[in-house]
Amino acid sequence: MMENRIYQMIALCQKARGLVTGEFACKKAVLEKEAQLVIVATDASNNTKKLFGDKTSYRQIPCVQWGTKEQLGNRLGKEPRAVIAIVDTNFATKIGQMMSEQINQ
Repeated sequence: MMENRIYQMIALCQKARGLVTGEFACKKAVLEKEAQLVIVATDASNNTKKLFGDKTSYRQIPCVQWGTKEQLGNRLGKEPRAVIAIVDTNFATKIGQMMSEQINQ
């Protein structure tokens, strides 16, 4: 149930133009410190996980592994996506809280 609410919040964030998707756009958002939260698919390649883990930890941007590439892409109405960067502060805070609650359950 909570998982669906998280995906709904991510889709709402997309409609509000509060996120970017895809490795190149997300990497740019992280390097320019626009990203507030980075979501990496659990089935992304190890190189992708390491790249975004390193880039976000250096810049002190939260980075979580969540869902699969298929799930992330489908919920956004796109092809499979390995990485999503939330650039809106309020959405990033709310989605991060919801993910923490889901993990702690």
